[in-house]
Amino acid sequence: MSNQDPLRPIEGKASPLRPLPNLIFASRWLQLPLYLGLIVAQAVYVVHFLVELLHLVEAGFGSQDALQALITSIGYKTTAPVATLNETVIMLVVLALIDVVMISNLLIMVIVGGYETFVSRLNLEGHRDQPEWLSHVNASVLKVKLATAIIGISSIHLLKTFINADNYTDRVLIAQTAIHITFLLSAMAIAVTDRLMAPAPAEDH
Repeated sequence: MSNQDPLRPIEGKASPLRPLPNLIFASRWLQLPLYLGLIVAQAVYVVHFLVELLHLVEAGFGSQDALQALITSIGYKTTAPVATLNETVIMLVVLALIDVVMISNLLIMVIVGGYETFVSRLNLEGHRDQPEWLSHVNASVLKVKLATAIIGISSIHLLKTFINADNYTDRVLIAQTAIHITFLLSAMAIAVTDRLMAPAPAEDH
């Protein structure tokens, strides 16, 4: 005969939620269209990347139309007309492509990490392609990783601006530098705050 208290819930078996808490908890699925929308946005970035890469290859083979498309895309301006693909244009285009890749990485972090944290488990344990960071992701870790990714994107934008500095005023250069420093300080503050709020490890007695 079992001596278990009939009023005590069975261990390992979750009790069903009442209707109102169940409705509130199920509302997390309203975020699903948001993550699906980000997937669509990432697809647009992929198309943009391939178009820019195609223009770069065509310009390398002497296509003037592709070269002008690249110059317009990167916002490169010079007093002398650009007749051939030069090192500055190549560098700016490559930085623009890297920028797209970093933004795509940021989208993956938001889509995968956000869905795993706030919507539902992906059950990727044991999958050979499971991201290393996903095994210990939570809201705090996700914030720090997103802040770090934003700093990387801001660094690429700042480098693009300095390479093409002749086309920007001193006010724009100072403003972009200040914004980048603000991102850096904000990420440091988030990391320090997360570290301070982390529970202290239990001491062995």
